[in-house]
Amino acid sequence: MFFGIFMVFVYLGMAALLAVNYFDWSNAPLWKALRWLFAIVFAAYGLYRGYREIKGEHTYGMRRYDDQDKNNS
Repeated sequence: MFFGIFMVFVYLGMAALLAVNYFDWSNAPLWKALRWLFAIVFAAYGLYRGYREIKGEHTYGMRRYDDQDKNNS
């Protein structure tokens, strides 16, 4: 669970860093569009992963399926 929460902060932090141009990418239109595209993708995935973490739907390590098997036995 700690790793999942940590990764949510990593994705949202990366989105914030890209949004404020922390890495000093060129302001050429292509690079600016790519920077914003990546910022939006990181933010969306961070929010999605945070939602899954809160709802308990994380499946890394097949936890959800392991829990179902324990309940059936």
